[in-house]
Amino acid sequence: MSNQSRRSELLMPAGSLEKLKVAVLYGADAVYMGTPDLSLRVKSQMSLDDVVEGIDFAHEHGVRVYLTLNLFSHNKDIDKLPEYVDTVRKVRPDGLIVADPGVFMFVREHAPELDLHVSTQANVCSWQSVKFWQSIGAKLVVLGREVSYEELTEIRAKCQDIKIEAFVHGSMCMTYSGRCLLSNFMAERGANQGACANSCRWKYKVHMKLKDGTVKELKLTEENLEMFDFFLEEDMRPGELMEIQEDERGSYILNSRDLCIMPKLEDYLKIGVDSLKVEGRGKSPYYAGLVARAYRMAIDDWYKDPENWSAEEYMKELATIPNRGYTLAFHDGRLTNYAHGYDSNTNVSDWEFAGMIEEVEDDAFIMSVKNRMLPGDVIEIVPPRSRQTIFIRMYEFIDAATGKVGEAVHANTHPRIRLPFSLFEQEDPEFLKREILPMTIVRKEKALSEDEWQRLKLDQEGHKIEMGKGNEERYDAKREALQSALDDRQKERSFRTPRIGTKGCCGRGCNGCLIFWHDESYAKARDILAKRKQGEMLEKDGKTIAAE
Repeated sequence: MSNQSRRSELLMPAGSLEKLKVAVLYGADAVYMGTPDLSLRVKSQMSLDDVVEGIDFAHEHGVRVYLTLNLFSHNKDIDKLPEYVDTVRKVRPDGLIVADPGVFMFVREHAPELDLHVSTQANVCSWQSVKFWQSIGAKLVVLGREVSYEELTEIRAKCQDIKIEAFVHGSMCMTYSGRCLLSNFMAERGANQGACANSCRWKYKVHMKLKDGTVKELKLTEENLEMFDFFLEEDMRPGELMEIQEDERGSYILNSRDLCIMPKLEDYLKIGVDSLKVEGRGKSPYYAGLVARAYRMAIDDWYKDPENWSAEEYMKELATIPNRGYTLAFHDGRLTNYAHGYDSNTNVSDWEFAGMIEEVEDDAFIMSVKNRMLPGDVIEIVPPRSRQTIFIRMYEFIDAATGKVGEAVHANTHPRIRLPFSLFEQEDPEFLKREILPMTIVRKEKALSEDEWQRLKLDQEGHKIEMGKGNEERYDAKREALQSALDDRQKERSFRTPRIGTKGCCGRGCNGCLIFWHDESYAKARDILAKRKQGEMLEKDGKTIAAE
């Protein structure tokens, strides 16, 4: 039964002021954001000044803003609450997202005019829990990602007088709604304090052990499954076996594919889910804009003509955004085997972020470049307010600062190029100036390696199987093809030695900037790091170098 009296809002993440503005321009009905000290994103780029500007910008465009105060508070955090709540009252958000009952109580007492939303971190998975939060003053409850559609339908039916929010798109966590302990254990980075190391994305091996303690490699079948205990061995920690346990609620372990409810979106719209939430405050402006665009079109089209609605067009749009493969996750209940990516943990797409229009001049666009561009590349300009995109093939690139013409552009220099309107032979200049605004996203096709192509094919087949359209034998064949491609990639790398770098960290808690190839063990990495700290000498490519 359709409930169109409760029109669903599209709620987008805003990890920075730029992402907020992009999400607003590309169709969000509401955005959520926070400052790094009191929300669950220590990498948040939002200052309180940004929050003020962001709320003003959103409200000017008729978009609601929800602030996050969803940390689990320790004693040291309590002293910050009065000042934070006073600031929140001044900037007038449309809601405050809270997880901690103590924080909820404090805000309700000291700022009763603020609408309080219950965070997914509170793990609300039943109508009884929804009614509890409603009884103490919550205006909206964000349901846990683990809630199935059947459960969601019952919650909606029993809880008509409170707003319900459900996740529809974005990364999935290996544990209950982000309450991960694996990151703390393996990298000493607290997930519930906003510093998750994403340990569930790392490479693991699965081990089996008989109940009597004997370790064997045996083929698993339905008949012998109960004979074994299961263990994980993380790639950089050989010999450290971590037991996996699973019950009817799942095991919540390993690398989940990304949630994508688009094929079932009409189910959520029919029952009147008040807020459809997209995860991803740490993602790029490209993600914020194009995910918002796809769901905006899908939602609007369903309300216009629900009987003839199909997700196919919008899934094509979502395929242009790097992802770990899409899954319906808990929509039908327990996770299936196709909800996890056991073979690869990277984001892949055959499209990439080419750049963003920064300025609109009388006769040209000024574009900031985000990825390398070469002669012959075709770029696609994706206007925020129009479904009509614009393609151009680029043969040369005009430096916006100097006017010099080059044959390639490399993003590491943060270049800005000029796109004269004369390049757009089929377009009216007035249309260009009207529809292509500052912060318009530009994308281009990306050349993929063999293993990336095989990953895409495998992910697509797995998603089809979840929807009852795929073929398990075809999935197995594609998985074998992916493994073969990955093995070939591994052989190419096997001759390489450890590199000592300064440009990044693997995020595994070693506090150094050593980059290791797959054939290097954690023990060796730890030994090199120790020598580095002591200023000793290392062997590299047959030469002796300083360990620094």
